[in-house]
Amino acid sequence: MMIIVVLTGGIASGKSTVAQVFSELGAYLIDWDVLAREVVKPHLKAWQGIVEYFGKEVLNDDLTLNRKKLAEIVFGNEEEIEKLDHLTHPEILKEDERIINDIQSSDPDALVIKDIPLLGEGKSPLTELEFRIDKIVVVYANEENQIKRLIGKGFTLDEAKKRISSQMPLREKIKFADFVIYNDGSIEEIKRQVEEIYAKLKGGAEHGGER
Repeated sequence: MMIIVVLTGGIASGKSTVAQVFSELGAYLIDWDVLAREVVKPHLKAWQGIVEYFGKEVLNDDLTLNRKKLAEIVFGNEEEIEKLDHLTHPEILKEDERIINDIQSSDPDALVIKDIPLLGEGKSPLTELEFRIDKIVVVYANEENQIKRLIGKGFTLDEAKKRISSQMPLREKIKFADFVIYNDGSIEEIKRQVEEIYAKLKGGAEHGGER
């Protein structure tokens, strides 16, 4: 039977690396950051809602969404973040369901990893609607390493700290995890942890996917 796993974490926790290793081992990957970009393409429903609410100033000359401008508007503003979530998340959920159905049709015993960065955060439809989750994997990194990684990507120290503090603390996220991957070591250590979890998940699928 199909096993659906949500992979989550925080900014600069190393989720993308973990997702890539799962994919290399044979799991199907659904990246919600990619879906979030897909559903806001020009003239689609979410794009129309964003333009109506936030105005045309959040658009580039070619009518694509200027994600940097939009982020500047909503960052730190709960009301605006909630509005943006209500415009985009239902469309993301629809696209996610379409992909799941396609995978189910071609591979009924698939292991699917849903990379969902902000699972359980905010007051968005995502936290209000139920969708199938068999297991949750949280990628954990200490704050010092998160800050180092963000600075390495061009953020200032102050910007890095603000981004981290705007999200649910990782120590809170690991409370609802079935598996935790600790990403403060080497890439070899990450691979070892992912391989162990992958083997357990595939073993669970063979025995009916019991929690």
